[in-house]
Amino acid sequence: MGYLISETTKEEREQIVSDSLGNISANCDGCMAGLADMYQDYIDGKKELSQINMEFHARYIKEDDSPGRSGCGY
Repeated sequence: MGYLISETTKEEREQIVSDSLGNISANCDGCMAGLADMYQDYIDGKKELSQINMEFHARYIKEDDSPGRSGCGY
């Protein structure tokens, strides 16, 4: 089975995300549910997994390299 939108149904994409993230409904702090929301565009057939992951990593790197950001002071 492929992972591309063109190779999967919405139900298969939901299962792929669910299997990848583990049990997202039995969390205590809610962080896994937020992570699952990140992949909703893939489930809906709007963006490929690779595009979502690249956008996430680009945002993380950009925020980490922002001017004026300092360490913890130690």
